[in-house]
Amino acid sequence: MSNSRRTAADARSAFQSCRSPDPKDRVQFYDSWAETYEKDHGLASYRAPHLAVEFLSKNFCGSPEEALVLDVACGSGWVAKLMFELGFRNFVGVDGSKGMLEQAVKSSLYQDLRLALLGSQQLPAQTGTFDVVIIVGALRPGFVPVSIVRELCQAAKPGGYVCMTRVDPKSESGDRYKASMELELHLMEDEGLWTHVATEDMHHYMVDVYNNHNKEEQNEQYLNGTMYLYRKKEYRRYF
Repeated sequence: MSNSRRTAADARSAFQSCRSPDPKDRVQFYDSWAETYEKDHGLASYRAPHLAVEFLSKNFCGSPEEALVLDVACGSGWVAKLMFELGFRNFVGVDGSKGMLEQAVKSSLYQDLRLALLGSQQLPAQTGTFDVVIIVGALRPGFVPVSIVRELCQAAKPGGYVCMTRVDPKSESGDRYKASMELELHLMEDEGLWTHVATEDMHHYMVDVYNNHNKEEQNEQYLNGTMYLYRKKEYRRYF
């Protein structure tokens, strides 16, 4: 079905299909979903990229034009497009789907795009390099493990920002993931790896396409989420 003819029912079906427990099957699905990915997310009122970029921008201290951004789980390049509108110009993208990276190439925004399945493979980023590391939408049970958070921090340069969003699925696994992630964030702060900048709730993150089957928009249920922003500790020199 062409992109222009996609319906909310098509989008709901796609979201259901992307939850395969087998990572290889999930990657194959994302490869096939790439062309209609943004359209389907729009049909699901997916607001996470807009909310996350706005959240980062209002807390970012520095020159957007000079900042080097690592866009993790970049998908089709949605986040980079929004950041470009706010003056950011230098992007490196990472995603586990070749099809998604092919869509990201079309944006002409990325200096480099790297294929890696997060959790199964190490984040392909040089340590201490990026002014901004951002991941939107992928931190959830069955997709990207909490362990990736330390790799995000490692990729940031001293003084660099790490911006993360996490959806709140209405499930026991979602509750466990949230608790595990927030414990890791606090542990890393206690270890002196970074400092907390801001945390903000995301209201109406997207329509609950997994559990909600009401056809009338006014009756649809929404998922919420949380945005986190940390700043990597700068090294002190003692003479």
